[in-house]
Amino acid sequence: MSKTFTHVGYSKLNGQYKARFANDALRVKVLEKGGHEDVQIEALLEPMTKEDAVAYLVKIDFAKGNPEAQAALEAELDKRSDAPKAAKKEQKPTKEAKKPKKETPKAITIESIKAKAIVANGDIEIPQVAEREKTRAEILAELDDAPY
Repeated sequence: MSKTFTHVGYSKLNGQYKARFANDALRVKVLEKGGHEDVQIEALLEPMTKEDAVAYLVKIDFAKGNPEAQAALEAELDKRSDAPKAAKKEQKPTKEAKKPKKETPKAITIESIKAKAIVANGDIEIPQVAEREKTRAEILAELDDAPY
């Protein structure tokens, strides 16, 4: 399901026109407060998707004598149309593509475990396990047995 809008138009920000979509007429105030100029937004008769709304504006010649705004609306329509787009420029391979793939881990078998055990018991010394610390109960039991 595509999102629909009830208000559509255009505005100019930093010298560039761009299509604007909203669901409330208060969007005009927000855009003007944000530094937009030449804000023109119209309420639609029924909610429309972005593509349908821009097509409607182009059809009724909403920009009326403003070639920059008309070009922005047409560019938005081209961007959103279902027509096949021109082939994109060939992109450089990403770093991930250059890295060799990691091998998937092999299945663990009894033979692999035995092989690791032989290697581990070969020339490598296995450290002895340290004596565990005595519990409080064991220490108290030793103190009870001590001669006084």
